[in-house]
Amino acid sequence: MFGLPRGAEWIIILLIVILLFGPGRIGKVAGEIGKSIKSFREGLGGKEEEGENKSSDPEAKN
Repeated sequence: MFGLPRGAEWIIILLIVILLFGPGRIGKVAGEIGKSIKSFREGLGGKEEEGENKSSDPEAKN
């Protein structure tokens, strides 16, 4: 009886969300979520941020 929304129900939900928050704010939130996910993945992979802990002298790391 109560399951996941389908087709037309998703469209109605999307319209309600757009009316409540507006398309500009939704875009900003989506961008911030994307940046957070990217940072999280980089953290899991052990990648360093550009400009951090980097030296022009290769012997400085030893």
